[in-house]
Amino acid sequence: MTHLTTLATPAAASPPAVQKTHLSRRAKAAIIVQFILKEGADVPLTALPEDLQIQLTQLLGDMRYIDRGTMQTVITEFTEELDAIGLSFPGDIAGALTALDGKISAQTSARLRKEAGVRQIGDPWKRLAALPLGRLQEFVTRESLQVAAVLVSKLDVSKAAELLSSLPGDVARRVTYAMSMTDAVTPDAVERIGLSLATQLDAEPPKAFNGEPSERVGAILNFSRASTRDDLLTSLDKNDKGFAEKVRKSIFTFAHIPARMDPIDVPKITRDVEQDTLATAISGAASEADTKSVEFILSNISNRMSDNLKEISEELNTVSPKQAEAAMAEIVSAIRDLADNGEITLKTPVDPDD
Repeated sequence: MTHLTTLATPAAASPPAVQKTHLSRRAKAAIIVQFILKEGADVPLTALPEDLQIQLTQLLGDMRYIDRGTMQTVITEFTEELDAIGLSFPGDIAGALTALDGKISAQTSARLRKEAGVRQIGDPWKRLAALPLGRLQEFVTRESLQVAAVLVSKLDVSKAAELLSSLPGDVARRVTYAMSMTDAVTPDAVERIGLSLATQLDAEPPKAFNGEPSERVGAILNFSRASTRDDLLTSLDKNDKGFAEKVRKSIFTFAHIPARMDPIDVPKITRDVEQDTLATAISGAASEADTKSVEFILSNISNRMSDNLKEISEELNTVSPKQAEAAMAEIVSAIRDLADNGEITLKTPVDPDD
């Protein structure tokens, strides 16, 4: 598309009646586009600036025909220009920042964008769809109902359902009703809304930490002793009950395995965790919740493996609570690694009050 942009950016305007010679570069670009379309290839013209899309469309509408010799000449000239190019560059600071995304620090990128007055290019709705649930909740609750309805409508079905279920009941109902009135919304309006929301993202200063605070606290408490975890959550309840509830939802412990893990994924635990560790967790399960997790694991692996683990656990000497907790933490860590690597998907915890 860069080469089409070059062809379509000349000094002279193209004549409606195409002659065999003296074709403008815009006319030549139109010929190349028409030839590629006729061959059945997909031409991503949306990558061109809007004014060039308009000019090419108008040219395709004005031009009538050209002879075979002219077509061959234009195609030959185009291919020769492509062959002569050794290396191409973005051409502007916005393109350079996009090319270097993830290669330079977020702070440097934000500073350069601010100094150059450019926003992050690309489809704003793809950026918005990739946001964490908490950030989408902020947009829905802060923006008007009409904007919230468009935002939810542009998300994929599963994420939209997750977002609506995470909202207070009255807010979810109002947004859902507003979605019923989006039939008259024009593509231009949807694009403006997307750009407006994406601009708010660009205006935000870069964050020092990845992930929500509740997720970071939850990740730490996952590897804390149960008594420490309970004490800290009790303290959080007194200071900020809402934050404490978010932390609880981000915590994944041995007791949560039956509720959040798909039975079909359980055999993967036995692949990544030593049998002695599994047997120690089985033997040391004391609480009702931990016992249910043991039963869940044993009932979703092969009978041979299940019987083998039971035999090993019975042969163990008395397992102390500390040993059992360490074994369970190792199992939980393995499950989290599987989820982080995309090998399994943990279910979203259900709010008991819903």
